[in-house]
Parts: sequence; structure tokens; C-alpha cells
Amino acid sequence: MSASFTNRQIAQAIDHALLHPTMQDHEIVAGCRLAAQLQLRSVCVKPYAIPLAAETLRGTEVAVGTVIGFPHGSAPTAIKAAEADWACRAGAVELDMVVNVGRVLQHDWDFVRNDIDAVRHVSRQHGTILKVIFETDFVTGDADKQRLCEICVELGVDFTKTSTGFGFRKLGSGYDYVGATEADIRLMVAACGSNVQVKASGGIRNRQDAVKFLALGCTRLGTSASATILQDAGNDQQSY
Repeated sequence: MSASFTNRQIAQAIDHALLHPTMQDHEIVAGCRLAAQLQLRSVCVKPYAIPLAAETLRGTEVAVGTVIGFPHGSAPTAIKAAEADWACRAGAVELDMVVNVGRVLQHDWDFVRNDIDAVRHVSRQHGTILKVIFETDFVTGDADKQRLCEICVELGVDFTKTSTGFGFRKLGSGYDYVGATEADIRLMVAACGSNVQVKASGGIRNRQDAVKFLALGCTRLGTSASATILQDAGNDQQSY
């Protein structure tokens, strides 16, 4: 795939994920400082860590984001809305919410729409960015992804997003995980058109992955491998 992106362009598309359940406060602080050093677009932290991230990043241009209904979208809608409200008041300016995966798979589209809309309403009240995570390792049918995109366009959310990074499926004695794929990004970019942006997330671990998804039309990348992707971050003229 022929594409050229500077380190600056890639960095400004990255939401640096600091979401692993074992991650402690000193690691979150270190991750926030790395994001500031690399001049990334944002960090995405666990909800309780929003005040810590906001304080660490005070005076920088790195935005603070968090997750809602993470990782399986199974909290009641009212709880998701309350979590979103608390997050915004705590200092988050970007919200990545997970759809109710089970309700998507049973095609309860009214529920799914209302669930997203409740968080969208809170997001609009606070003037924050809303990204809707499909969890494509679980929601595997193209028709379901298409319908989710249609709902997101109807509601006017800011982004659709592929994965949480935690959509593991047990296979025998092991676990399988894919994350963002070229096929899913092509589908989502086409279905969302110019109205809703697309964030690729899950399994993005190197510069080749990052460039591939940006070239396909993504405007955000969710990854914890930001430093690896931006190995040449000091050379802003480098392109690939």
C-alpha cells in the first residue's frame, strides 16, 4: 500500500491506551508522560485514573479519554450514562463506549440505539467526543457492523471504533484475538462516510499497521505500542 505519513501525523492520530487491569498508578503516570513526550493526540485511561491523568497532563496538548461500559458493554444503560457523566466531570474530554455486545448479536436494535444515545446525550451536554466500540472480535457479521454504523450516523456520534483490545475468545486451552482488520476498516469507513470518523483499535503494534489503517481512512488509532510505532519520533520529516 503506497502511503506517506510523517511521525507528527501518525502521533496526532494515536490514542495511547493505558487500560490493562494490572496497570498501577505509577505506570499510568509514566504512560501519560510518554504521550506528552511523543505529542500524541490523547491517552485513554481506566475511569478511576482520569483525575490522575488530567493532573499529569496539565499544561500539555494531550487530551484525556476514558472508557465507558468497558470491556463488554454489559452495564445497564443508566449506569453507562452515569459513568459518562462522572468521567466528564472528572476531566475526560473523550469517551470510548462499548456497545452491549449481547444485544447487538440478538439484533435488539432499539435497545442498542437507545444505549448509545443515552451516552451521546451526556457527551453532548459536556461537549466531549464520543467513540462507539463495536468489539469486532465478538460482533463478526458484516450486516451487524453495517447496522451499527447506520445507527451511529443517525445519532451523530463522533467515531465508530473496532475493538476494546480485550475481545478474547477461548479456543480449547488458549485464547484467540484479532482486533482491527483491513476488511472491517474498509466496511466501517464506507458505511460511515464523511459523517462519522473511524478509529482502528486492537492489535496495532507497529508502524506498518498504523500507516495501513490511516491510508484506509481511519483518523484515530488505539494502541499501547505508541513508542514502537514512533521509533523515529525525533525526525518529523520521516515518512513511510
